[in-house]
Amino acid sequence: MSDAHEASTGQPPSSPPSPADAQSDLGGFLAPFDVQADPVLLQQAVTHRSWAYENGGAPHNERLEFLGDSILGQAVTVKLFTDYPDLSEGELSRRRAALVSSVALAEVARTVGVGQHLRLGVGEERSGGREKESILADAVEAIIGAVYLSTDSETAGRFVLRLIEPLIADPERFTISLDPKTTVQEEADARGITRPAYDIVGSGPDHDRRFHATVELDGFNGEGLGISKKAAEIAAARELIAKMSAKGQLKHRKSR
Repeated sequence: MSDAHEASTGQPPSSPPSPADAQSDLGGFLAPFDVQADPVLLQQAVTHRSWAYENGGAPHNERLEFLGDSILGQAVTVKLFTDYPDLSEGELSRRRAALVSSVALAEVARTVGVGQHLRLGVGEERSGGREKESILADAVEAIIGAVYLSTDSETAGRFVLRLIEPLIADPERFTISLDPKTTVQEEADARGITRPAYDIVGSGPDHDRRFHATVELDGFNGEGLGISKKAAEIAAARELIAKMSAKGQLKHRKSR
C-alpha cells in the first residue's frame, strides 16, 4: 500500500515489506530471466532515497545503481562491438547511448513492472515518482547491481542483455535517439528552416501537475504528455520523429 493511500484515506500505510516479501514479489519479476538475487539487496534496489530519509536513514539504492550502471555499460558495449563489426566508433557510441539512456531503461522498467515495487517517500509518491523516468531507470540499474552481487559477472551480463534485447531488436531505437529533441533540431537544420518551438500547457494541482506539449515541423506534428515540461517535450519530439520516420522523411539520417 503506497504513501499516497494515507493522503486519500487518512489511514497509515502498511509497514514496508520484509526481505522475504520483497524476494517473493520481485521473484516474479526475475523469474522470466532465470536469475535470483539476495532478498535484502533486491529490497534495497527498489528503495529510493526519499523513502530512506523518512525511515531513519535506511539503506537506499544509489550505491547499487552506481554498480549496475557500470555492468550495464560494459555488457552493452561488448554486445554492440561484437554484433556490429562494420559500424564506426561514432555510430557504436550513439547506439550505446540510446540503450543505456534513462528513456530506454524506464521503458524496460515499465515493461517488466518495476514501478509497482518502488519504495518512495510521501512527497515523491504524491509527485508521480513511480512514473518518473530517472527513478525507474535508477531502479533498473540498481537491480542489475543486486543481481551481480548475488550471482557473478557472467550471469549479470546475460541478465542485462535479456533486459535490453527488445530494444536492440528495434531499429527505431537508434533512429529516434535518446534525445529526440536533438533529432528534431537536426531535421530542421537539414531542411534549412527555423528550429521549432514547443507549445506547453499545464494542468492539475501543484502536487499532481501534468503537462501537454505540441511541436510542428515541415507539415508533421507531435504531441506528448509528462509530469514535467521536459518530459512532455521529449514525448512530443519522439512522436514527431516517429511520424517522419514512418513516411521516410528523416532527411538528416539520409544525409549521413
